[in-house]
Amino acid sequence: MIKKLTPLAIIICSILFSCVKSRDFDGLSKSCSNSLEANATFDEVVALYQGETIQIHEDWIIEGYVVSSDRAGNFFSVIHVQNHPVQPTKGLQVEIDLRDSHLVYEIGSRLLIKTKELYLGKSGETFKLGGTFSAFGNISVGRLPALKVPEHIFLPCDEGELLQPTVISVDSVSDLHVNTLVRFDDVEISEDELGLSFAVETEETERTLMDCNENKITLLNSGFSDFQEDILPEGNGTITGVLLKDGNDFQLVIRDLDDIDFSNERCPEIITEFTSTKVFISELADPNNNSGARFLELYNSGSEPLDLNQWTLRRYTNANTEVSSTIDLSGFVIAAESSFVIAPNPTEFEFIYGFAPDLGVSTNSPADSNGDDNLELVDPFGTVIDVFGIIGEDGSGTNHEFEDGRAFRNAEIIEGNPNYTFGEWTIFNDTGDAGTIDQPQNAPEDFSPGLRD
Repeated sequence: MIKKLTPLAIIICSILFSCVKSRDFDGLSKSCSNSLEANATFDEVVALYQGETIQIHEDWIIEGYVVSSDRAGNFFSVIHVQNHPVQPTKGLQVEIDLRDSHLVYEIGSRLLIKTKELYLGKSGETFKLGGTFSAFGNISVGRLPALKVPEHIFLPCDEGELLQPTVISVDSVSDLHVNTLVRFDDVEISEDELGLSFAVETEETERTLMDCNENKITLLNSGFSDFQEDILPEGNGTITGVLLKDGNDFQLVIRDLDDIDFSNERCPEIITEFTSTKVFISELADPNNNSGARFLELYNSGSEPLDLNQWTLRRYTNANTEVSSTIDLSGFVIAAESSFVIAPNPTEFEFIYGFAPDLGVSTNSPADSNGDDNLELVDPFGTVIDVFGIIGEDGSGTNHEFEDGRAFRNAEIIEGNPNYTFGEWTIFNDTGDAGTIDQPQNAPEDFSPGLRD
């Protein structure tokens, strides 16, 4: 479908082109010039920026190549230009008040830009050239008026260049690639977003691209684009687009759907949740002389490290049958035949015991028991792997009370037990009830965090 030119576009057409009749609509004979030559670089222009928007007074001409297009409506009133057609080292965003600019500045077109009297600014890591606008006394780069565009942007009389996007991986994106054409291989839409459209109508919409290692980058789509209603592709493959940056977040913007080829099978599912009976609670501490030195210790008796993703510790305070607090162990790995120490007061713990805990948590957590609570260690699939105490029974006066004392797992125990078994533990407290040892424990001398007794 051929779009009808707006009156503004017709004006620009009359300035830049001479229209010729063609049965093939080859269309518009470009008015070009070979009288201009570049006399400055992108780096020299960018170096003029000193922290605030300025008007350029240098009579410089820079050469660049168009990498964006508003043909499908995913870009609006901007042209993204990079300094080389292959392996660019710098890109600029040129703000122009000109719709259907792709009819004038095709992808790959070589441009010569007169910088004198243009404004230079920066938004995040994006350098911008254009006109100016003022809001609340602040000057920013705005759209260059349509009739001013031909005074600053020129098309040389050549066929342009075939652009080669820079191939990068999601985890190697850097500021050097901003405003340039890039390509990602072996990527796909996040599974959570499959079945959604590219964008919500009339709204700028973020979707998520990820590689097979679950590294992610934002796919930014306009709610006014021609493909706004299209459903996101389900496969895996290659995507090309202009790299932008918003704050600390990189964003990829495609020109049209031809920039996507997701014809491959999706990445195999990455299993990050594992279970094991070799991980268990090995020590609980409620020192008689310092409640700030409390801790909970786990031990992995297995010969392989274990990723604790989605593992949790649960606390049932006193006789409660509902969970009072939890600790999410995701993001941590417990090494083979090693301990993992959790403290509710990591600063005090380090002061008392001479080293930092593996994990610092909050007070009133499972690691902050006063000796009469019950605890569960639960794997990613909801299975209770180990337990201390009897859920629903206040520990005071029982064989699972460690108030002002210590409970440690006997050395011969090498697996968790979902049923509390008193014979697996040696327990000190301040009462000695139910077979426990009436001998309060003081920190640090009576405890051994990080060591398997």
